[in-house]
Amino acid sequence: MEHKSDIQIAHEAALKPIWEIAGLLDIEREDLELYGDWKAKLSLPAIKEQQRRGAGKLILVTALTPTPAGEGKSTTTVGLGMALNRLGEHAAITLREPSLGPCFGIKGGAGGGYAQVVPMEDINPHFTGDIHAVTAAHALLSAMIDNHVKQGNELGIDPARIQWKRVVDMNDRSLRNIVIGLGGTAHGVPREDHFMISVASEIMAVICLAQDILDLKERLGRIVVARTYSGEPVYARDLGAEGSMAALLKEAIKPTLVQTLENTPAFVHGGPFANIAHGCNSLMATRTALSSADYVVTEAGFGSDLGAEKFFNIKCRSGHLQPSVTVIVATARALKMHGGVPKADLASENVEAVKRGLPNLGKHIENMQSCGVSVVVALNAFPTDTEAEHAAIAEFRTEQGVRSVRSEVWARGRAGGEALAETVIEADEAHGGDLAYLYALSDPIETKIETIATRMYGADGVEINPAAKRHIEWLTKHGFAQLPICMAKTQASLSDNPALIGKPEAFTVTVKELSVSSGAGFIVALAGDIMTMPGLPKKPAALGIDIDADGVISGLS
Repeated sequence: MEHKSDIQIAHEAALKPIWEIAGLLDIEREDLELYGDWKAKLSLPAIKEQQRRGAGKLILVTALTPTPAGEGKSTTTVGLGMALNRLGEHAAITLREPSLGPCFGIKGGAGGGYAQVVPMEDINPHFTGDIHAVTAAHALLSAMIDNHVKQGNELGIDPARIQWKRVVDMNDRSLRNIVIGLGGTAHGVPREDHFMISVASEIMAVICLAQDILDLKERLGRIVVARTYSGEPVYARDLGAEGSMAALLKEAIKPTLVQTLENTPAFVHGGPFANIAHGCNSLMATRTALSSADYVVTEAGFGSDLGAEKFFNIKCRSGHLQPSVTVIVATARALKMHGGVPKADLASENVEAVKRGLPNLGKHIENMQSCGVSVVVALNAFPTDTEAEHAAIAEFRTEQGVRSVRSEVWARGRAGGEALAETVIEADEAHGGDLAYLYALSDPIETKIETIATRMYGADGVEINPAAKRHIEWLTKHGFAQLPICMAKTQASLSDNPALIGKPEAFTVTVKELSVSSGAGFIVALAGDIMTMPGLPKKPAALGIDIDADGVISGLS
């Protein structure tokens, strides 16, 4: 059988006009703002009207600890949504949009194989320009801060304590640490500055957690950008920046509707990273989908310790969402890597390595069960898997007392996800009770951090550096202590050390730095050596991407 690339499969898809896809959700054509025939944004009045309707069932897709082999979380999300529709359910999907940095660095997004969201050559590179709008709004605030300091500094901003970094949506390690304002007094005040990737911007998190455009503007205004010489917080509203920033984001706040290869509606909106931000698509997109479909399948980035934890304790808490089922994506390949097998040897059967890796999956099952939702393990099948490896995984999930089913959506589309969809429906019908938050907002900051580290990661405890402790004191003094915590750590391990694979034991999480994202509504705690600006690999994906004379793009994945 011929192996086709993701983009070849995408080009062969029989897409329907986007207004027909909208019709599946009872959204009228006049409520759409078309971006060609295949994608459209919903108007703000239409979003408001949609959200007055009934609420569907919310299904979260997460995964075990990610590995370089790839687990297929987005692919499973897309395939499950398509399979639910195949069974006659009314389903929709909500996803984040890919960032340019990963697309040209390692990989794109929006699924793969026969479980994709399309048109992929639009979604992966630029889509509807939302991330560019975030970059522009972020740059505007950066410029207004430095201009204020240059033009007399009436607010008394301490240039050494400006916390608002600059952003660009590309993996560029050379921009992590820079010096600006060189060349004399006409060119600004010299100071050290830093770049993050655009999807780590607080503005991206604000878009994803805002209720509407007025809430967006209010949240933008309460972004803390710096401290004064006396140590008081300086907000974006103190600079008068929130109105112009919101104006730049008036289109970016609107969810974008596209479709899967098999014409299931999909809202793709927002793109915060889950290891350095909260890692979920926008609340507006999720709510709109929930008002229009009986089942909504969404994902949260990386493993349950990162994206899923933040999905529950930040997004669901903020938006009053009640998910009923969590699907944990696992692969025999990933379990073998957690069992110590190098990536180059994953094609060979190794049942013992699978068994050594299973405690990692067990920890993620434990994490999700503690949140009060039904748990289903989706075993994402690869051609190199063996029946003996699958049998070892099946025996383990029986011991764990969770539902588990093989998923073949990458190779077979919705037909390969039918068993998974049936299992998810069964788990949803068995679900009872409300979501259990991991901590109370009234808990002290240190307690919330320790709770996440000990219960989600399995750490023995937390070590907070002296500088971070001083920042906790400042946050508490200025009224930020009741915000939830957004942990920023490596995605490659349950710990804060990427070398500790599997289920690490006897480790301590070290918190080196904190910052407040008061516009988004959380405190970021940086653990380990996490970077907010990724770098390109030795052979970036950009080397394989090209375009022909007819404008057809190749090489995307």
